Amino acid sequence: MHDLSEPPVETTLMITHLEAGVRVTKVDWQHSKNGAAHHTQDYPCSELVVRRGQLFSLKLGLNGVLESEEALIFTVETGPQASEALHTKVIFQTAELEIGDNWSAAKEEQTENSLTVSLISPSNAAIGRYLLSARASSRRKHSDRKLGEFVLLFNPWCPEDDVFLDSEEERQEYVLNDSGIIFRGVEKHIRAQGWNYGQFEEDILNICLSILDRSPSHQSDPANDVSHRHDPVYVTRIISAMVNSNNDRGVIQGQWQGKYGGGTSPLRWRGSVTILQKWFKGRCKPVKYGQCWVFAGVMCTVLRCLGIATRVVSNFNSAHDTDGNLSVDKYVDSFGRTLEDLTEDSMWNFHVWNESWFARQDLGPSYNGWQVLDATPQEESEGVFQCGPASVNAIREGDVHLAHDSPFVFAEVNADYITWLWHEDEKRERVYSDTKKIGRCISTKAVGSDSRVDITGLYKYPEGSRKERQVYSKAVKKLLSVEAWGRRTRIRRVSGRGLWRDDLLEPPVKPSITGKFKVLEPPVLGQDLRLALCLTNLTSRPQRVRVNLSGATILYTRKPVAEILQESHTVRLGPQEEKKIPVTISYSQYKEDLTEDKKILLAAMCLVSKGEKLLVEKDITLEDFITIKVLGPAVVGVAVAVEVSVVNPLLESVKDCVLMVEGSGLLQGQLSIDVPSLQPQESALVQFNITPSKSGPRQLQVDLISSKFPDIKGFVIIHVATAK
Repeated sequence: MHDLSEPPVETTLMITHLEAGVRVTKVDWQHSKNGAAHHTQDYPCSELVVRRGQLFSLKLGLNGVLESEEALIFTVETGPQASEALHTKVIFQTAELEIGDNWSAAKEEQTENSLTVSLISPSNAAIGRYLLSARASSRRKHSDRKLGEFVLLFNPWCPEDDVFLDSEEERQEYVLNDSGIIFRGVEKHIRAQGWNYGQFEEDILNICLSILDRSPSHQSDPANDVSHRHDPVYVTRIISAMVNSNNDRGVIQGQWQGKYGGGTSPLRWRGSVTILQKWFKGRCKPVKYGQCWVFAGVMCTVLRCLGIATRVVSNFNSAHDTDGNLSVDKYVDSFGRTLEDLTEDSMWNFHVWNESWFARQDLGPSYNGWQVLDATPQEESEGVFQCGPASVNAIREGDVHLAHDSPFVFAEVNADYITWLWHEDEKRERVYSDTKKIGRCISTKAVGSDSRVDITGLYKYPEGSRKERQVYSKAVKKLLSVEAWGRRTRIRRVSGRGLWRDDLLEPPVKPSITGKFKVLEPPVLGQDLRLALCLTNLTSRPQRVRVNLSGATILYTRKPVAEILQESHTVRLGPQEEKKIPVTISYSQYKEDLTEDKKILLAAMCLVSKGEKLLVEKDITLEDFITIKVLGPAVVGVAVAVEVSVVNPLLESVKDCVLMVEGSGLLQGQLSIDVPSLQPQESALVQFNITPSKSGPRQLQVDLISSKFPDIKGFVIIHVATAK
């Protein structure tokens, strides 16, 4: 970007010879004053960054005094082929300042050779990079002086803006906080992972604007695309498509096979900054690789950067319903092992998406507020891998006919979970069904703290309640009657692979036994796993049970990677008797096939007399440990020591461990620190210094990386004081 604040000498002389009158000779963008007023002072770019619908000031250098009756005429334009018809070019002049649907300007304070002016954009102006020009009204029409460029963003502080959020605490969290927490794991063992959004890091704003310019919509019709950038519905939907690379030169390439050659494992990313910079510097070549939390983390960065309040949301036991029948159908064999060639649907241990806050002018005020957006490429929407915005209110009320992608999101949190035993004669038998298993513990980071907030109640009424059943029935009827998926939805009833909840609400046959897996010792990475399958006879007669046990390492999508256990037992249960079958999986059994998700799925198919069958499943996430301490007060510009305690989790020595450290406002880029060789299960202390550059709560992430075991991740919040 050329510095346009001072004109070339030749240009000044040429204008002087051609025409007399007051001219603008230079501009002071008043970065400090405007940045503080617009909450944009943390953007490091040279251009002025302001928010729409809010007054900002410029101090113009003049070669004389502007008469009181003389006006300054301004031109703002954004995008290629800017035009007044598309509202991407506006010409306006100084007068009384008006807040409304048009750009407005007013003269404020004049000295002998300068004039302070106030400008304000409409609250529905297109966001993006603008060129500002000006001339005195006494000068010829085509003698506009190009003052330079500025960036206009959405404004959650402006009540007239569609993205307005009426809580300063929430604006601080969802717009200005440059770090956060993403929740992963399993429903009964939720773990927090730090994430560096870094929306105020070098070049990130420019990259976010470039993502919009790289979209297929912009490439095919740039003028029309830019004219729609006033609308958060339009902008967020474009971003949801561009963060993945499936239909375009988007930012991240997904990979769910557990093999990450030629790229970076999704779990190795600690934030969005490196990913966005790599994409931009690589001439928009997709960055390898991402999974759902990476897509969500990057989209959160982009939308916060553009000024839309956004948060990351995790849904545990999340349905991926491929055929739109509100049922996840899983097929297993006699050992409870998933039959992948038959199982098209899936229930992920967790899935991560985004919510952004804005009004839905297209739907009506009932659907304002949080909107689901999902950049993970799961299913196509209107021929593109994009999802949302879908109103959270619409999901809760079962209004699945409303734009965009409400049926898919509704299924993610409401589908039924059914497991079928597939027989060799190609007949199937239902061995497990649950209308409450999917859509559990929907979680996001609390405002102003690291706590987890359960927001399940925003998505659905209490499971099993009358209202919840009414909403489900309403959603089913709408799916049957409208083209809610962009095509007429074909619902498969009992003759196909799906079932409706009405079928599942039939009084079930009273089981004669129950069972569950019980963890006897905390499951720790590098150690043997010890569990028990507890079976209970519910009848007053003896029972003989055949138990087929299986275990597999899995991805967080519950996709099996490798079988690590298969054994059978015959158990005799006396009347009302409970028995425990010990289950041990040694480290040597799982170490070669454990994925970076550190997850194992156990299954027990229990075959009771008279054809009764019971399927028991247990998802296990292996624990690991890392401790981070800050040894003294943290102050801007002053080095402070950090001590990290690491443990080799294995029963063998490791020599190649590295600590990777990252944190916006705490250190520049990433820090790599070699760790001394560690003996089996040996602990070690590693110290290093950081010098904070920004005050306030800052997140420091530290990962222990080794080729011998999956990454061990940790983070700590450091409260940095301003230097006295």
